[in-house]
Amino acid sequence: MKLTKPKVLFTFGTRPEAIKMAPVISAFMNDDSIITKIVLTAQHREMLDQVLSIFDIKGDYDYNIMTEKQSLEFITTSVLERFTSTLKEESPDLVFVHGDTTTTFASALASFYQNIPVAHIEAGLRSWDLRNPYPEEMNRKLADSLSDLHFCPTKTAKDNLIKENVKSKGIYITGNTVVDALTSIIKVIERNNYSVNNRSGDSKIILLTMHRRESLGDPMKEVMESIRDVIIQNKDSRFIFPVHKNPYVREIVFPVFEGVNRVELIEPLDYLSFIKLMKESYIIVSDSGGIQEEAPTLKKPVLLTRKVTERPEGIESGVVKLVGTDSKTIKRELNNLLNDKDYYESFISKGNPFGDGNAALRILKYIKIFFNLPINSESLSKLGEFD
Repeated sequence: MKLTKPKVLFTFGTRPEAIKMAPVISAFMNDDSIITKIVLTAQHREMLDQVLSIFDIKGDYDYNIMTEKQSLEFITTSVLERFTSTLKEESPDLVFVHGDTTTTFASALASFYQNIPVAHIEAGLRSWDLRNPYPEEMNRKLADSLSDLHFCPTKTAKDNLIKENVKSKGIYITGNTVVDALTSIIKVIERNNYSVNNRSGDSKIILLTMHRRESLGDPMKEVMESIRDVIIQNKDSRFIFPVHKNPYVREIVFPVFEGVNRVELIEPLDYLSFIKLMKESYIIVSDSGGIQEEAPTLKKPVLLTRKVTERPEGIESGVVKLVGTDSKTIKRELNNLLNDKDYYESFISKGNPFGDGNAALRILKYIKIFFNLPINSESLSKLGEFD
């Protein structure tokens, strides 16, 4: 016999997904009209666990699939098989997936095979290049094709789906949930006077994150060598890189910076510590998707080491600069930001085009409408789409 309350399953397996799902999970857990279950694939293990601890998220299922040097084929088949079993056991009314990971695609596919509706958070992002970023562009396109509800962070994302003939009835502009997560973390940092070790002093910290598959090899090496040269040239700068656990990344990074002063190659940080480090940094260089969305709230310029981005809003608003992996471009932009105050100010004087901190509540509202549940909160009922 079917329970009267609708049941939803949230499934994710990486740190970025957990960060962006956390505010939504919290909103649903605090609403007793919906049964909420959490499925962890642990496509990434240690980095995922850090976020689960910070946001106090406990999985009802934990597949723990991560293996050393795991392949995309392994992740896909493992998630597809395990999640199908969970779906048969739980019979949810709706499955939430997020973004563009292999967990996202495989979970959406498993749900489709079981004829269970899918809600895709952070839907509609497009680089329009199937292999950049790889395999994320394919994952999100397929996830959108398999989804019934699309929660887009911006109007641009919604327009992308309309171009692909997705019915507008199931598309909602919510803002990005990462702004919700970041807002809550900043409050924790400020309330507890939380601090990462005082590395900066008077130095201008260049913070790097880089891990994408398409960056591996010569492109990543060129970025590292460019930053090394800038650090050597600018004596008031310091370089910090929380190096991704991927052994292919580490094989490239460590030899480049051997013996170079004012360089810290550190282990990946938990989310709280990383946000604090972002706040202490002067410039952020990254191939990350999430950092493009977080940095504007922290008033930090971002140099994006990718060929294309599925988040053009940051570039259009002037808070992100697309530099690729070309050495001359990276050196020029870093030197300009380090030495030209007006140029630096042109990045940080803008607002965040990606969200206002209410994305999770918007998603809850639209799901309650989807299930024909009453909206008893006046503030929730008045909350419109993100503009």
